[in-house]
Amino acid sequence: MTAAATAEADDKAFFGHPKALGFLAFTEAWERFSYYGMVALLVLYMSKQLLLPGHVENIVGFEGARWLVEHTYGGGKTMTVVALASGIYGFYSSTVYLTPFFGGLLADWVLGRTRTVVLGAFLMAAGHFLMAFDASFLAALACLMLGSGCLKGNLATQVGGLYPATDNRRADAFQIYYIGINAGAIFGPPVASYLGQEIDWHYGFGAAGIGMLVSLVIYLRGRRYLPADPPRRRRATAAEKAVRPPMSKRDVAVLVLLMLLLPVLSLSVVGNNQIQNGLLIWADRDVALPVIFGKPIPAGTLIGVDSIVSVSIIGLMVLFWRAWAKRFREPDEMGKIIFGCFAGAAGVLCLATGASLAAATGAKVGFGWLLAFLILNDIGFANVLPVGLALYARAAPAAVAGSIVGLYYLHLWAGNTLVGWLGGLLDKIPTPQFWLLHAAIVGAAGVIFFVVRLVFGGLLRGEPAKPDFVAADAAETP
Repeated sequence: MTAAATAEADDKAFFGHPKALGFLAFTEAWERFSYYGMVALLVLYMSKQLLLPGHVENIVGFEGARWLVEHTYGGGKTMTVVALASGIYGFYSSTVYLTPFFGGLLADWVLGRTRTVVLGAFLMAAGHFLMAFDASFLAALACLMLGSGCLKGNLATQVGGLYPATDNRRADAFQIYYIGINAGAIFGPPVASYLGQEIDWHYGFGAAGIGMLVSLVIYLRGRRYLPADPPRRRRATAAEKAVRPPMSKRDVAVLVLLMLLLPVLSLSVVGNNQIQNGLLIWADRDVALPVIFGKPIPAGTLIGVDSIVSVSIIGLMVLFWRAWAKRFREPDEMGKIIFGCFAGAAGVLCLATGASLAAATGAKVGFGWLLAFLILNDIGFANVLPVGLALYARAAPAAVAGSIVGLYYLHLWAGNTLVGWLGGLLDKIPTPQFWLLHAAIVGAAGVIFFVVRLVFGGLLRGEPAKPDFVAADAAETP
């Protein structure tokens, strides 16, 4: 084959997408295997062993960490074990979505994307293996937070770099990428939960570390297919600044709007992200979990169940919107996000309903209510997270498009911080009220998005600028 024919074949080798997408998707799948496997154990491990007497005294630096968590989530007051575990989870799970911004800077200015991803994978593997010891618990979390920052945003940026700006495959690529994420999350929690809850906690964390090493090997094997790293950034000279086109007033308006929407996006994820925190503790205590081989499944396995549902729903939503578009006008990104928020709120209402019925009868919550939540929540997830990322990648002004991907993850940092605080309410307020509060928050996000779409929908869709924008931009043109 000629070089051109080979390049064309590689561009369609993975379900009509570049071969590199396959390597990136499987890299992320195994990274998610390790991440969700560890997360499936984290809150349960802390609340049932690590933070109890006999273990908590062994954690190096824990008193400083306790002070930070209690002043962040508990108003400076002494927290219960459940609240403290939830707070630590909230700090960890929010920080892993804050560090990608700094990982992007490291890649852009110093190491390049590929080397930064490799560094992140090594740090994350080290973090999982350090979980084997009580003393190194905080060091393990630090490695995982820093490693995730190096890896997460840069992998997603490499996915986007596979396609030219006019290639319509980009949106499908991100959904395939999210399928890879959820496919990894299907297997990680059951494996880690069985090893951790049925044999020894540290075996589960070790399995997560092995998964991270597999992820690194896949990434290195596919390295030659990845898009070339852009030149390192440097401080622009005066001549370069003189010829660089400034952002127009319209670009600034879009950027400001995208920034203002981040807090609203953070509200939209609290129901979904409570799955790895309060839901695990509540399900382990109050839900009639399915029985397999004569024993209830470990509560951490629910994350894997959620991932199975999520993968199925994302695929079905892709097919649904394609079929919808053949007969009706397909909603824009904001329309899908609004739909997703209301679906997610309906899902959390199922948990509130199940908890109310259980409180009235004295029985455990039926698993059907939890399954209904997972289905509705994942319909919401499929229309918020990947669609939101596609919205930010498309609508961001070209001058700052690279930074916007890192900034997009800030809503997950804020959302998980809120999840950590809300999780501390689980043993303070009745469970039905706990879930009603989450449903109200997610539903409120949908209402805000609805209003924003009515007022600013054209701006985000890139419709022709109104006369005031055109006049202002023309006035700025030399």
